[in-house]
Amino acid sequence: MNQPLTDAAELPYGAAVQPPARGPFSRSLGDRSMFSGDLPHVALLRSLLNPTVILASLGFCLAVLGVPLDGHYLMLAVLAFFVSSQLFDRVDLFRLRPAELVVRAARDVLFAWPLTVAVIGFLIWATHYNEIYDRMVLTAWFLFTPIPLVFAHLLAHYALRAMSRTAEAQKRVVLIGASRLSLRLVETLQSDPLLGVEVLGFFDDRVAQRLPDLAPHSLKGPISQVPQFVRDNNVNLVFISLPMVAQPRILSLLDELRDTTASVYFIPDIFAFDLIQSRFDEIDGMPVVAVCETPYSGVNGLLKRWFDILATLAGLCVIWPLMLFAAIGVKLSSPGPIIFKQRRYGADGREILVYKFRSMTTTDNGPVVKQATKGDKRITPFGAFIRRTSIDELPQLFNVLFGSMSLVGPRPHAVAHNEQYRSLIKGYMLRHKVRPGITGWAQVNGYRGETETVDKMKGRVEHDLYYLRHWSLSLDLWIIVKTVLLIFRDKQAY
Repeated sequence: MNQPLTDAAELPYGAAVQPPARGPFSRSLGDRSMFSGDLPHVALLRSLLNPTVILASLGFCLAVLGVPLDGHYLMLAVLAFFVSSQLFDRVDLFRLRPAELVVRAARDVLFAWPLTVAVIGFLIWATHYNEIYDRMVLTAWFLFTPIPLVFAHLLAHYALRAMSRTAEAQKRVVLIGASRLSLRLVETLQSDPLLGVEVLGFFDDRVAQRLPDLAPHSLKGPISQVPQFVRDNNVNLVFISLPMVAQPRILSLLDELRDTTASVYFIPDIFAFDLIQSRFDEIDGMPVVAVCETPYSGVNGLLKRWFDILATLAGLCVIWPLMLFAAIGVKLSSPGPIIFKQRRYGADGREILVYKFRSMTTTDNGPVVKQATKGDKRITPFGAFIRRTSIDELPQLFNVLFGSMSLVGPRPHAVAHNEQYRSLIKGYMLRHKVRPGITGWAQVNGYRGETETVDKMKGRVEHDLYYLRHWSLSLDLWIIVKTVLLIFRDKQAY
């Protein structure tokens, strides 16, 4: 691959330029497979890795336990192959940075495999085959399989990268329009050996005005020279990153590129804005681009809601004695109601009442609400205990059941705080594209409790928007696990 087109220190990426969201269980404009970016062997391995490991794990368990591989187990293997192919389809760990690989591999596999087990188990029970299979084999298979799955992904990750670094580039790329967005794309293409591309350079008529610090060797010429350059150099991919005001020039260029065999992609400059769940869609055949959308659209919304209801009911069955203890403690510790109801903003900015065990001697709910601070005299001794352990938040499980909240999502703020910060922090109200949560990505990353400065609130909002861009059920599950681990060691809770 050619030398980098820009020096790393010179990349002037604007803070507003965000890569389109992509998560292990969602597709978006940022999914590279949408432009057939995978090398053939990468695409094949991506499709077969998980089902193959799962079938090998089943065979291993049969061999260890001395159970013969008969027709029934062959049928189970075929069923597991097709079910896992679908449910693991969104698990893409090949392009992660090494620093996040192990955590993401464990998180995604430990989410997708139990879901696969649940589907297979239901089908076995529904067809009355549960008496045919050896329960020891099934139990060993279900418990053992995550281990080889995680190790297989780690091995495939490093092996593919090692192979791709030594392989010759299979696709040649040029970019039309030198912009911060196209520079970001170049960095991605050059840093990912699995794409197998060689970036030849930029074409632009006004590079001095658009990006004056572009490395001189990377500019190949004016836009008028693109068609001939593409034909002469066997260019496979052309990315157009011109402002939308240049539509006439773009249409003319597209017409000329029809005389080549290159694949052409348009990168609209809407990506310079803060995108939430960007994706392509269509209305009666007319293409539209979602710029800011809830991550819970379509089937995702049903999956999120079912997960909330089932997990909440299971949680209430386990912790109701703790909630009864908290209610008695609040009643005996100070005069006032057991449950404190506060007006907060929910999904789409609608007002909701959020339930909490009362932990203070006051119940502020007016136009001015003072945040709790360390050593706050309004907090009762018992209230300090339930706040520190987050027991005061447990009544919000009923908010989840009633549909005004979710288990995981941006934490709801008092209405008074919303009106204060929406004018101070750009994109603040975007966090209300979804139901608020009992816990969230910000809370497990150090932004729990008091936000006494605007900078701290900005940090919380940035984490909330990250959650909206990268939402998946596996991320929800990971946040719940981190929340449980955090409760007893969080020094910011008071």
